[in-house]
Amino acid sequence: MQNLSVTFPFDPFNTNQALLVVEDSDEDFTAFTRVIKETAFAIPVYRACDGDDALDFLYHQGSYGDAAKFPRPSVILMDLNLPGTDGREVIELLKQDKALKSIPIVALTTSFSPKDIQACYCFGVNSYLLKPMGVEAFKKTIQDFLRYWFGTVVLPNSEH
Repeated sequence: MQNLSVTFPFDPFNTNQALLVVEDSDEDFTAFTRVIKETAFAIPVYRACDGDDALDFLYHQGSYGDAAKFPRPSVILMDLNLPGTDGREVIELLKQDKALKSIPIVALTTSFSPKDIQACYCFGVNSYLLKPMGVEAFKKTIQDFLRYWFGTVVLPNSEH
C-alpha cells in the first residue's frame, strides 16, 4: 500500500478536485507522476496499488479512515489487471454504489480485448484508454487525460 499526494499548479475553476490512480506497477506510476509534474494542473494525486486498496480508500477503511486526509476523488484512473480484486470488479462495485457511482472512472490498461472494452462500458466506465508502450505516446495519453478531465469538463463537487 503506497499513498502519494502531489499538488501541481491549480486551475481555479476546478476546486476541490483530486485524482485516485489505481495502479500496481511502480514503473507505470512513476512515469505517470513524471508526466503530471510537467502539466499546469494542481490536483492532489493519490495512489492505490490494487483493487482492495482502492476500495479501502473510497470507503475510508483501514489506513484510509481519515476522510479529510484521503478525500473522495473527482476522477479515478483505473488499471484493469490488478492483484486481488481486479479493476473490472472495482468498476462494477463502484458503479452499483449510490454514493460513489457519480465518480468518473477512466480505465487505463494494456488490454485491447473487445470483451474487456465492452464489459467496462457496460459496467459504467466513462472512458477506456489504451496504455501505450512508448514513452512519448504514454506522455501524450496522460496529458490528454489531464486536459480533458481537469481542464475541459466540469466535474461534480468531490465532497458529495
